[in-house]
Amino acid sequence: MVTAIRIYIEGGGDKKEQKAMLRKGFSKFLESISNAARHQNIGWNIIICGTRSNAFRDFRNGLKSHPEAVNILLVDAEAPVKKVDSPWQHLKSRDNWDRPVEINDDFCHLMVQTMEAWLLADLDNLKKFYGQGFQESAIPKTNNIEAIEKDKLEPILKIASRHTSKGEYHKINHASKLLESLDVDKVRQASHYCDRLFTTLKNKFNIGKENSGQS
Repeated sequence: MVTAIRIYIEGGGDKKEQKAMLRKGFSKFLESISNAARHQNIGWNIIICGTRSNAFRDFRNGLKSHPEAVNILLVDAEAPVKKVDSPWQHLKSRDNWDRPVEINDDFCHLMVQTMEAWLLADLDNLKKFYGQGFQESAIPKTNNIEAIEKDKLEPILKIASRHTSKGEYHKINHASKLLESLDVDKVRQASHYCDRLFTTLKNKFNIGKENSGQS
């Protein structure tokens, strides 16, 4: 029986207040899961780790210091993920990270190709956040945001937002607030790996019940 969920997430920079901002953003984005967990008296903790190497380090430490919990790693893929590769195979190939022997792929999740792809999945959210001057035509029209190349993601957001009162997209200042208001269903529909995260938490670890018909 699951007693606690701990999610180790890449991002947030080096400063405490920046990590707090990103934690707030992910907390809102994952609110349906956290609410279900608390309803079932399951502990819930989001750990914002800074760099991806720090996230992997903290995750491995968490496996040892919190063996009773379901410890989840969530990092940017930083590249396309081959259909034949599992998340751990992808991270082994790209970062030379070895899967801890005591866990399987259910404990590893990717933002493909980076978190910015999730932000692009909800055009209405971007338009509402940036307001007048937002260049909607700069956002690719695609049903698969994971196909957008990593190196194009931030530039797309910067071009689309540069003439708005908030100024061009800034990862630290804007990403957390955009995460807070994302339409989860839109992101899940456009991102296989985002959907996999929610489905795994809900179905594999029985955190609430999946009722959307997605598998």
